[in-house]
Amino acid sequence: MIITTASFKGGVAKTTTAIHIAAYLQERGDTVLIDGDPNRSACRWAERGLANNQPLPFKVVGVNQAARYRACEHFVIDTEARAEAEDLKEILEGCDLLVLPTTPDTLSLDALVQTVELLQKIGTGKYRVLLTRVPPPPRREGADARDFLKEMGFPVFTGKIREAVAFQKAGNDGILVHKVKGDRRARMAWNEYCTIGKEIMHAAGKE
Repeated sequence: MIITTASFKGGVAKTTTAIHIAAYLQERGDTVLIDGDPNRSACRWAERGLANNQPLPFKVVGVNQAARYRACEHFVIDTEARAEAEDLKEILEGCDLLVLPTTPDTLSLDALVQTVELLQKIGTGKYRVLLTRVPPPPRREGADARDFLKEMGFPVFTGKIREAVAFQKAGNDGILVHKVKGDRRARMAWNEYCTIGKEIMHAAGKE
């Protein structure tokens, strides 16, 4: 299975999503994360984990190394930000499901709409929107964003990823979020990505 993450805007947890989807899939078969973003955020995340003697449980490689791992069961591709129409077409042809993370703020939703408009022009439904960094109640940004996305007719994951400092700690140390010590939200944050993982398997026809 090949799962790809993409976004027209930075800061929406695209790489965090790719890392944790790969971790979920690794528990179900040998998985490789291909870092296609020029910023190489996923590769640097993995390098920090190695430096801390806490390596990620899956391989993280650059695009030029990907062919060496073609025998793996699952691939997660973290694409560069702001892909053009032709890039999106190629991305879609090469994956089972395109995951579009977005935070519930107006600027991120505007960028998401641009992405989905391109996808609609291409003529595909092989994508799903993931709400990330959702603020806790009583703030309503997450619920309002979900209502907006549904009104637009966009396919949206039932689950969501709530805002948690544990994700920043995980990125700083190069580890998975549930490995963060002393943060009660860390395990809950991982469980939220497990919920998304199950939805991905179902959407891709693997469950």
